[in-house]
Amino acid sequence: MEAVPHSVTVEDCKKVSATAIDSVDGFSPSQIILSFSGGRIIIAGAGLKIVNFSKASGNFAAVGTVNGVKYASKGVKLSQKIFK
Repeated sequence: MEAVPHSVTVEDCKKVSATAIDSVDGFSPSQIILSFSGGRIIIAGAGLKIVNFSKASGNFAAVGTVNGVKYASKGVKLSQKIFK
């Protein structure tokens, strides 16, 4: 399966937006986990709030203090990493 082109934009460390998002897998004020066709995107920060997510269009937006954005591969579970 081919990955759908996506984008992630962080504005002034206060707002993050993304396109081609399939789902929001988890969220808290300090972390948001998103899934897209190529894996996962992990947004770390403080006071994070989701202000927009449309499953139909794949658009996502959140506000708060953004400290980092990290990509993770899809399908590798923590238990598989620990118990090799």
